[in-house]
Amino acid sequence: MNHDPNDRLSTADQPNTAAKDADIAVRRSLVEGRQHILNFLRRRLGDPEAAEDVLQTFMLRAIDRSEQLRDVRAVRGWLGQILASSIADYGRKVSRRRQREVVMAPTDLDSVQNGFGEELDEAICNCLYKLLPTLRPEYAEVIWRVDLQEQPRDAVAKDLGITLNNITVRLHRGRQALKTRLEQMCLTCPVHGFLDCDCDAAEKARARFQAMKDDAGAKTTD
Repeated sequence: MNHDPNDRLSTADQPNTAAKDADIAVRRSLVEGRQHILNFLRRRLGDPEAAEDVLQTFMLRAIDRSEQLRDVRAVRGWLGQILASSIADYGRKVSRRRQREVVMAPTDLDSVQNGFGEELDEAICNCLYKLLPTLRPEYAEVIWRVDLQEQPRDAVAKDLGITLNNITVRLHRGRQALKTRLEQMCLTCPVHGFLDCDCDAAEKARARFQAMKDDAGAKTTD
């Protein structure tokens, strides 16, 4: 029986093709997840540049505070608090610069979230929904059920036929994987979806993120 040598080539290339397809899917998810939150901020702030600044602040804070993930009840609410505080801080900064009353939000974060809680929560959920398929399935399922649907951990463990300790381990590892995705989201080109893109938009996004990171580092050492 004769075999076409191209058959062997195509078979050998299959793993590379699958890896390439997976990489494209991850990049698309990072861009789309980022866009969900950016669209919300643009609507809320009415200023594209300000929306980019607040988005970068939000992601940087989430990364810097990632050690809290071990103890938080749900990533969804935790990220929502960070995004709300980032918006509130932007409002206070604008107020100080203009030397007039706070127009964005009062100091009280509860009042901030009451103003747009549902829309903020939807933006966070949509972002996480895009990122979950980029994680290992066993991590994604636990995060989906515990962090997004807020199901009790013991109920999820019973349903999956694993121990509560196993659920805790999967949740921790899944949240750490989400942290990695957030870091990649910060550095992914918002136009082309590449981590190492050298277009103007990517360079600007990376420079903005690095400047904020340096500024945050300087404040912690003061």
